Amino acid sequence: MGPARKAPAVMIQGTGSNVGKSLIVAGLCRLFANRGLNVRPFKPQNMSNNAAVTSDGGEIGRAQALQAMGCRTPLTVHMNPVLLKPETDTGAQVIVQGKRFGTMRAREYGKHKAELLPKVLDSFEMLRAEADLVLVEGAGSPAEINLRAGDIANMGFAEAADLPVILCGDIDRGGVIASVVGTHAVLEPEEQARIKGFFINRFRGDVSLFDDGMREIETRTGWKGLGVVPWFADAGKLPAEDALDLARGEGDGAIKIVVPVISRIANFDDLDPLRMEPGVTLELVQPGSPLPLDADLVLLPGSKSTIGDLEFFRAQGWDIDLIAHHRRGGHILGVCGGYQMLGKTISDPDGIEGKAGTVEGLGFLDVETVLTADKSLVQATGKHLPSGAPVSGYEIHIGRTTGMDCARPAFHLREDGGRPKLDGAMSKDGRVVGTYLHGLFTDDGFRKAYLSGFGAVSDLAYDARIDAVLDDLASHLEKALDVDAVLEIASAR
Repeated sequence: MGPARKAPAVMIQGTGSNVGKSLIVAGLCRLFANRGLNVRPFKPQNMSNNAAVTSDGGEIGRAQALQAMGCRTPLTVHMNPVLLKPETDTGAQVIVQGKRFGTMRAREYGKHKAELLPKVLDSFEMLRAEADLVLVEGAGSPAEINLRAGDIANMGFAEAADLPVILCGDIDRGGVIASVVGTHAVLEPEEQARIKGFFINRFRGDVSLFDDGMREIETRTGWKGLGVVPWFADAGKLPAEDALDLARGEGDGAIKIVVPVISRIANFDDLDPLRMEPGVTLELVQPGSPLPLDADLVLLPGSKSTIGDLEFFRAQGWDIDLIAHHRRGGHILGVCGGYQMLGKTISDPDGIEGKAGTVEGLGFLDVETVLTADKSLVQATGKHLPSGAPVSGYEIHIGRTTGMDCARPAFHLREDGGRPKLDGAMSKDGRVVGTYLHGLFTDDGFRKAYLSGFGAVSDLAYDARIDAVLDDLASHLEKALDVDAVLEIASAR
């Protein structure tokens, strides 16, 4: 038997967080897929509460799900083998190859990184064996040399996998020459040598105005300039991974949907299709602001820490606002953690989210939730019972919800594996609904039927729109970057 096949691979690292690495990798995935290559995305370690459920029954960061869509390939846990999901300011749930590994504080996690590297490399090699090209995304920046010991996210991984690196700088935030040259300055010589090129992202205006800047960086670093990527105006149409990227308000449609932005908001990709609906005004209410009086629907989103976010919700006075909204005849939809908050009680007997005990819910639904260690991670299809519309989505939650209002379920679902079940609960007046099904608004049939109940007409083909934006992004990068050089760098080792 010969040696295992090793596809070409290259790692895109950044001069900092949020410099556009995820978007660039998604665009390159589509660009090379359009050239006929079998491409895979990979991110060794990600930190996000916006996760996607994979076909092999695990979870990965939402950015890798978008990149997989760019590749036109199904999701697998191996695309993002370590996912950190913040639960508090100092601790996070650690997901390894799609499954819960534990909840740890940052210092404790640092002690475990060395034992996670073999699993990360194992996942990477699995992808490499089935692909023509693997595009690897770093996390944060290699310039964070205080985190270099035990690193599995940037240079530590690149060194372990012996990968070439391309560095991305963001000119929109200013100081891009200093950020690229400064990164070179703090790296060790062998790390400097591993970086084979750089490009500049998010340039507004005439890119030729930065020709001197590119030459200056090349001179000071010895790295090859691969191009300047102009601002991509349609980036906002693609799903956001970070809650900080969520806009306060979008659209000017007649139907107003309001979303209170809780502190540990999770899986907020539920909102992405609503942002694109011309008949909908989507307003994200920030902490400290009241829920507006003219809302047709208040949507309570998912949460990584339901009990903590319920306390946060009340601290903003949103519980009082929600009562007033309902009294005015308004509708309420709770998804996952939002569904749990709408019930009478939430019990955490094992202290999974903190101190063990039971807290009072918002009381809009006659249901009770008990948090358990078992996590539901399934994709599902089915039917919306009130409208009969087809629906598809995924579940990603801990806890079980039961009670009188569950006798009025919202959906009849069939999970992967074929097991049918009823999901969700509705109040007697039908104006309060809870469900564990994420991604339901991505389904064009369900979204059209649901919005019609508020008098809105929908003809949006959401997945097709996202697919078209990915193609546009690929064309955008083809014009801006020396993509043949990217392939040469990937194939050099």
